[in-house]
Amino acid sequence: MKFKPADKIQDLQYFGEFGGVNPSISDSSTYTFLSAKTMFDTFEGNAEGCYLYSRHSSPSNLYLGEALAAMEGTEAANVAASGMGAITPVLLQLCQAGDHIISSRTIYGGTYAFLKNFAPRLNISTSFVDITNLEKVEAAITKNTKVLYCEAVSNPLLEVADLPALSKIAKKHGLKLVVDNTFSPLAISPGAMGADVVIHSLTKFINGSSDTVGGVTCGTQEFINELRSVNDGASMLLGPTMDSLRAASILKNLRTLHIRIKQHSHNAMYLAEKFEQDGLRTVYPGLKSHPGHELYKSMMNEEYGFGGMLVVDAGSLDKANALMELMQDRNLGYLAVSLGFYKTLFSAPGTSTSSEIPEEEQKEMGLTDGIIRMSIGLDNDIERTYNMMKDCMKEIGILEGSRSKV
Repeated sequence: MKFKPADKIQDLQYFGEFGGVNPSISDSSTYTFLSAKTMFDTFEGNAEGCYLYSRHSSPSNLYLGEALAAMEGTEAANVAASGMGAITPVLLQLCQAGDHIISSRTIYGGTYAFLKNFAPRLNISTSFVDITNLEKVEAAITKNTKVLYCEAVSNPLLEVADLPALSKIAKKHGLKLVVDNTFSPLAISPGAMGADVVIHSLTKFINGSSDTVGGVTCGTQEFINELRSVNDGASMLLGPTMDSLRAASILKNLRTLHIRIKQHSHNAMYLAEKFEQDGLRTVYPGLKSHPGHELYKSMMNEEYGFGGMLVVDAGSLDKANALMELMQDRNLGYLAVSLGFYKTLFSAPGTSTSSEIPEEEQKEMGLTDGIIRMSIGLDNDIERTYNMMKDCMKEIGILEGSRSKV
């Protein structure tokens, strides 16, 4: 039977301390023990169900972690104060000085900056490869390689990683496959295709209201315990702790994720097809013209579509900026980074979320000046949205029909 992530979330039931339909929020930084022996056992990791200190875990964080583990089909999960607060401890837990990481060349700018600029201070090196070229991936493996890192759908160019094939390569060479699934929650389930660790920025689609920063690591119970170890756990010792109030808020929003993802995907598919018909260079995994279209179809949980992320090429940075400013002025969305909001968000990633990547490397991967990354919103009348966006494109001179103002 095919894995159905939303059903796993739906099957979880929590009651509040006084019978509330939402679990009570644990508004405490530390927890009392009925005996000194229990405190000792908890420090040693041997007291199931006992709480030590909120940097280690809290009831609210564990509720959210349990729900996210159910969503990804993993044994356990650990929530963090940000997406980077999930990513960096995972890599530092899996690697030590002298180790090597193979990473997709098209990844979130913050992750790229960590691997390119910060990890070498710890004598951890990274080779950035075209993750869609499996021969290049395998050729980059050395005797010191420990981790194969990618995004299921890459930021910002929407490349699709062949997760089953990458899992086979990782297992063949004794590597850990770590997958950032931020762009495709519910739609793709990396754990079901062999990923050892699945990461999300909860800030984005999972929370969905652009009011909270958070992250999560999903994996085996053993690995999550290692991250939380008071002696050498990267999450415990680096301290990227999520606040209990935020965990409770995200858990409530998670309940509607399946509805939101379907609408994001529906709207993005509609716009992608229309923009491509208009002759605009459009990148979206749901289009047959996308190089990863068939691969995505083979991996996807079909009811959730191809996701809410869409890329268009305005032709130049000036036109991209003018279009985004005009669309914001017409209340079609916001010129803002991030994604997964109810309104469409758009940015030029080469000068924003991917600006950490050197210009020559951006060009090599196909990240040109005119590219606009759009996180398509939950608009009820997407045909109206399309017509208004098309008018903006004509006004700027990106589409035929009006003289360019740029």
